[in-house]
Amino acid sequence: MVIYMLNGGLSRLKLGLGKIKNSEQNAANYILENADKVIRMTVHELSKESHSSPSAIIRLCKSLGFEGFQDLKIRIAGDLQAQQINEEEYKEIHPNSDLTTIISSVSNNNALSINETSKVLDQSKIEQAIRWIENAERIDFYGSGASQLVAQDAQHKFMRINKHCTAFSDSHLQMTSAATLSSKDVAVAFSYSGETIQTIECIKKAKSRGAKTIGFTHIGNHTLGKYLDLNIGLISVEGGIRSAATSSRIVQLNVLDIIYIAIVSRNYEQSIQYLNESGQTINKKLRLK
Repeated sequence: MVIYMLNGGLSRLKLGLGKIKNSEQNAANYILENADKVIRMTVHELSKESHSSPSAIIRLCKSLGFEGFQDLKIRIAGDLQAQQINEEEYKEIHPNSDLTTIISSVSNNNALSINETSKVLDQSKIEQAIRWIENAERIDFYGSGASQLVAQDAQHKFMRINKHCTAFSDSHLQMTSAATLSSKDVAVAFSYSGETIQTIECIKKAKSRGAKTIGFTHIGNHTLGKYLDLNIGLISVEGGIRSAATSSRIVQLNVLDIIYIAIVSRNYEQSIQYLNESGQTINKKLRLK
């Protein structure tokens, strides 16, 4: 029998620190600094030690998506166990690091972001996204900068299995496309910050047209979230050097792959036929050159 340990408590706390209310900050900071003690505390004991009210602690748990304080403690215990087994931690990039260190650090941080996100992924939201994309007449993928690369990858994948989709890089074309969506369509936004103005405007327009809206963003509150029917929360562990949104891009691609593979798996025979036909066409074109 396999036992699955719930986790992701510490990741959510770290990510939510800048967004929670002042009345909840003391409790959050105490938990992060004394995680091993907190898992053995009651709400009232934590309240006393962190100089917070019990109601503030409960609000903290709810605002970060936990069912309650007990759920938070269980997930923190899972985090501590995983750390002991895997010794996972973020590795900062320093000036003039040697190539061996950079290879190890970048690979570790990308893998850590994927693992941390997998701990907090809401499977019911992934299931809903799969159903909506699978049944959509048209899919618009929106993104700017590094997230535009993810949008293009999404278009490439889903076109290969005969899904009508777009991933325009031009902002005017993105908005024009959003303005022609209907209730039978799906709009998907890639924006880890959730504050990319161009992407927000496209999703607002798509939603006004009745299209279902899905976002790939960080966990927590952001402007884009106001216009999303479904927000798939991600975690990216990035420090001082955040050139070209490294880990956040990898995490978006990984969750996109999960949804894509699930759709292929559920429509296996037809998907394989489309993949083979498109692959043969591409290979034939390459040979002609």
